Amino acid sequence: LQDDPTLARHFRGHTDAVTCADFSPTGKQLATGSVDTSLIVWNLAPKAHAVRFRGHQEALTDLQFSPTGDLVATSSEDTTVRLWTPCIEGESEVFRAHAAAVRSVSFSCDGQCLVTASDDHEVKVWSLSCRRLLYSLQRHSDVVRCARFSPDGRLIASCGDDGAVMLWDASSGQCVSCFTDCGGSVLFVDFNSSGTCLAASGQDSSLRIWDLRTSKLTHLYQVHSAVVNCFSFHPSNNYLISGSSDSTVKIADLLEGQVMYTLHGHKGPVLTSVFSRSGEEFVSGGVDGQVLVWRTNLDSRLYRDVLRGHSRRCTADLSPRLAHLHPAVAHLRQPQAAPIEVSPPGGDESEPLRIGPTLVDTVSHDRHIVDQTFYTHTVSPGQLRARSSRPCQPPYSLTELLYIVVIQSLL
Repeated sequence: LQDDPTLARHFRGHTDAVTCADFSPTGKQLATGSVDTSLIVWNLAPKAHAVRFRGHQEALTDLQFSPTGDLVATSSEDTTVRLWTPCIEGESEVFRAHAAAVRSVSFSCDGQCLVTASDDHEVKVWSLSCRRLLYSLQRHSDVVRCARFSPDGRLIASCGDDGAVMLWDASSGQCVSCFTDCGGSVLFVDFNSSGTCLAASGQDSSLRIWDLRTSKLTHLYQVHSAVVNCFSFHPSNNYLISGSSDSTVKIADLLEGQVMYTLHGHKGPVLTSVFSRSGEEFVSGGVDGQVLVWRTNLDSRLYRDVLRGHSRRCTADLSPRLAHLHPAVAHLRQPQAAPIEVSPPGGDESEPLRIGPTLVDTVSHDRHIVDQTFYTHTVSPGQLRARSSRPCQPPYSLTELLYIVVIQSLL
């Protein structure tokens, strides 16, 4: 029988709300951004450790790995976009992108262009090879919350506080379609992996999906009780996860038009949720400062089979919400500076391993730096310089601890 989604790991490293996240194409790295102005790249394999990057002066609003995984783009309320190399020696390159806060950033499928959206009501497309602005899209009449390239790079979708979802021809910069029946401000927009569908979510607590081949609305989900801040299509296009200010993450079966699971892992609004490229995992982050990595455990079976197979340990809910899952998570009720905590696969999520110092700090080449509050190593560009505020060595290595966990589980 198919398993329910399970919490695989949870990370604590940010000192404020986690606003954005993305997996690398290989799934071996996870990047997260926060209101605390930092970018953290979590190296998930072969050995768990993390690198924290500082350079932005205000909250990060969005991030994305490049298609090759060798760059991470971040956007910020400080009006800039940065390109980072996600390694210890990595530096950043700054784009003075907009006249107001930048709300989103996204790579084209070939990694040659970026699209950004801003509070200045503009969407901008940038050439990475020339490091210059190609053109601006200026039809929105209010804050633009999000802009995304289609999987084939031919279209750009944007949405904003004017209540419009717009489709643009990426080669000509012309608006080719506009959806306005969105019930108010639209916060997030994205394509499915085949580029045949476009989804948008917003302040009316609903999630809409259009078939771009017919320009018809095919799905309207009204399953959250508050603003829907984010969502992500599964690579198979059969499932969708959504995160809301009602503190839940929901998993919908798009073939059946039903919500399969409601996940209660966060305390407070969920601000980001995204599938890995393989679809085997997804990550969620929110105002509680936690980063939760979940195993999807999804296959092609219908939600009815899932419910029947788990009727003894899942609480049935009124249609269309079928099952509520409450993982055992040590919630970060009051975010504060602390050694990074990593919960390894198979471990007890309520007692995360304390492995320090594992968080490495790096600063951008323009020398922006913030006082370090973690027990860390500090890295300057082009140079490794060890510094630790006090000894923080665990009695066992991560490999030894994982070995102990496996042995104990067999006893």
